[in-house]
Amino acid sequence: MTIADVRAADAASAATQTMTMAGALNRALADALAESREVLLFGEDVGKLGGVFRITDGLAARFGEDRCFDTPLAESGIVGTAVGMAMNGMRPVVEMQFDAFAYPAFEQVVSHVAKLGNRTRGAMRLPMVIRIPFGGGIGGVEHHCDSSEAYYAHTPGLTVVTPSTPQDAYSMLRAAIDSPDPVIFLEPKKLYWTKGEVDTSRRTELGTARIVRDGTDVTLLAYGTAVPIALEAADAAAEEGRSVQVVDIRSLSPFDDATVTAAVRSTGRAVVIAEAPGYVSVASEIQARVSERCFEHLEAPVRRVTGFDVPFAPPKFEHWYLPDVDRVLDAIDTLHWEDNHWEDE
Repeated sequence: MTIADVRAADAASAATQTMTMAGALNRALADALAESREVLLFGEDVGKLGGVFRITDGLAARFGEDRCFDTPLAESGIVGTAVGMAMNGMRPVVEMQFDAFAYPAFEQVVSHVAKLGNRTRGAMRLPMVIRIPFGGGIGGVEHHCDSSEAYYAHTPGLTVVTPSTPQDAYSMLRAAIDSPDPVIFLEPKKLYWTKGEVDTSRRTELGTARIVRDGTDVTLLAYGTAVPIALEAADAAAEEGRSVQVVDIRSLSPFDDATVTAAVRSTGRAVVIAEAPGYVSVASEIQARVSERCFEHLEAPVRRVTGFDVPFAPPKFEHWYLPDVDRVLDAIDTLHWEDNHWEDE
């Protein structure tokens, strides 16, 4: 091994660390602030407190309260201010404290954030990121847990992404901040404290899915908090003799049709897993796209395992509402296997 090889190995080791997802997001924000004066962070309690989930912990002290600062409790004002900043050359990153707290800003998002580029025929771009902690699994009360991804993914003009690992949290947030167009960055609250290796030299192209486990019998399509459930279900199915492939969708809009359809065609069976209610959902769109594009390769209808079509459950009932391994395994069992009797539901 040459001296150059040793130095390269040392540099790679220095760039790779074990982090929680929260730590990876914090590091991504810190690195973006350090690299560009155009980047600003603001929202409710993101300054001295460091955010409810401490994602911005220490950033105000390190970069100053002109770069990371608190705002009034006015989500519409937060996003509207970010629009004005982005129109004038800044790269604002704003935090909606909880998923359901973002709804007061929805008019700004759909009327201005999503439409300004089209309204100006591309003459004006909005390089801004709206960070939204989303989903359940933390025992949050009403307005503190929701799965609102379909609202944003349904809106043309927005890139909508969500990581499931610390590595993707870092790489995708860096890519979102670098994007010339607005990004809705959905952060799975339940996964904030999961740990993994993070290589800070890596970037993830927005708009791409990722195969996280190979398999030959059935493909599980998941995103956010559903990805660990899919992986756990794959382990359980393996004990029953099923070889299960898992795909992390990552990008809800734009959608990576190429990766997803290739994965489903390779197995001929698919189950979509998501926390949000199934009716008129991201899961139903994925189900439709896969059915249309993979019809001649499918051995059975594409199944969905989702939250139920009711308001998000209160803390004591979350375990009844959220998808779990048993529900995923039940869905897999319906997929017209030669060793069982399949009947359409």
